[in-house]
Amino acid sequence: MTKQQLVEVFDTTLRDGMQVEGVSASVEDKLRIAEQLDYLGVHFIEGGWPGANPKDIEFFARAKQELTFTTSALVAFGSTRRPLGKVDDDATLRNLIEAQTSAVCIVAKAWDYHVEHALQTTLEEGIAMVSDSVKYLTANDRRVLVDMEHFFDGFKSNPEFSLRVLEAAIIGGATHLVLCDTNGGSLPSDVLHIVGEVKKHIGDDATIGIHCHDDTGCAVANSLAAVQSGARHVQGTLNGLGERTGNTNLTTVIPNLQLKMGYECLPEGRLERLTAVSNYVAEVLNRPLNPQAPYVGSSAFAHKAGLHVSAISRAKDAYEHIAPELVGNGTRFLVSEMAGRATITMKADELGLTMDGPAVNQVIDDLKRLEHEGYHFEAADASLELLMRRASGWQQNFFNVESMRVITDESSAGTFTTEATVKVWIGDHREVRVAEGNGPVNAIDTALRAALLEKFPQLSRVHLTDYKVRILDSGSATGAVTRVLLDASDGERNWTTIGVSSNIIEASWRALEESLIFGLLHSK
Repeated sequence: MTKQQLVEVFDTTLRDGMQVEGVSASVEDKLRIAEQLDYLGVHFIEGGWPGANPKDIEFFARAKQELTFTTSALVAFGSTRRPLGKVDDDATLRNLIEAQTSAVCIVAKAWDYHVEHALQTTLEEGIAMVSDSVKYLTANDRRVLVDMEHFFDGFKSNPEFSLRVLEAAIIGGATHLVLCDTNGGSLPSDVLHIVGEVKKHIGDDATIGIHCHDDTGCAVANSLAAVQSGARHVQGTLNGLGERTGNTNLTTVIPNLQLKMGYECLPEGRLERLTAVSNYVAEVLNRPLNPQAPYVGSSAFAHKAGLHVSAISRAKDAYEHIAPELVGNGTRFLVSEMAGRATITMKADELGLTMDGPAVNQVIDDLKRLEHEGYHFEAADASLELLMRRASGWQQNFFNVESMRVITDESSAGTFTTEATVKVWIGDHREVRVAEGNGPVNAIDTALRAALLEKFPQLSRVHLTDYKVRILDSGSATGAVTRVLLDASDGERNWTTIGVSSNIIEASWRALEESLIFGLLHSK
């Protein structure tokens, strides 16, 4: 594949992505994410701003000792020298050198308005800041990429100045000129035109890059437009993390470039790792992945409508724009009251169940009745599987509950205690357990586990990971029907169960009971 067909991927999750509200990564988190980005195969990993904070100082120090990349180049980020300053005594530039990365990326002002009002200096000094800084870094054997901040706004305001900034970087030895839509206000037509003008002006003197923010919802489209006009370097973040509305989402732009436009972005065989790496980053940063995210979301290739499922059973590409396996995802069939026979049959095949016509009809009838009552089986995969197994004649024989009781007391000191009593039969053996807990659900869970653990020690590996409650008819106030979703994991498999009742304790109990049954059913 020729150089013209290659589009470099520059990941800034560890720097720009960390500016998103509600996210804070530890040094250990950043090191592990960097390993995953190299595993994915991006060309550049921007690790942070050395010297800006203790966390980034530690990251670069540990990265030198602990990280060995096979594909990616680690990049340190910084800025040009200060106005009227000297490169030899500039702390930011010195920190970039001391980070000991082979490549550095510096931000430069490409908008005359920012030079005169933010930096409060002259346009000539603004250009000199870029030229001097790039020359200093290249003289220290660094590959230099320059992020041209506010380039599109600057070009619209004063194209002559913006182009002179590019020329100064090229003369200084920069290998990449990255045009930044810093405010995120550009549209694809703007980017298509301006990148084209830049390409005509600089030719092949440097690689043109694009760095977009998503304030108009066009970051991915703008990045694709830039490539159409000659950019061969795209910057972004995993899952679109970034300040305000985020940066270009690499999990969308990479497959668009590679599968739709025919460019090479990742080494051969790496694109199929995209979904796994996307989910890994979401998990480490405790920021759930949008299920409807293109390509990598859990709903990206999920089908609910009966007609769609029926068609896909005959030809998968009838309702899927690519084979989901290309990006490491998979087809899912959602079962709800809208499901037809084809959906139920395909779901049964997926679960390895044999269901005849009457059993399929029973599932359809049960789904319609239960979802009318407030159940939502799309979000409760484990409860759906148990429902389908019961319709096919299966009965769980792990344990049977005789009764459950919960008592909550308030002491004279104003503190609350909760106690649960659970009576269960395991075969012909009766167990009675009493336990206290942090609230009714925790007390019930503790008591039930105490009753079951001796017979089923594998339950010690089953942990509840989330507990969600939704009020279904708020007009009924405290008598409202509630839906409880309970997430659990045994370290290898994750699952969700559901309970619905006007009594929140009963709804929670139903979800908990099914969760443990499912865990036992699939225990090794």
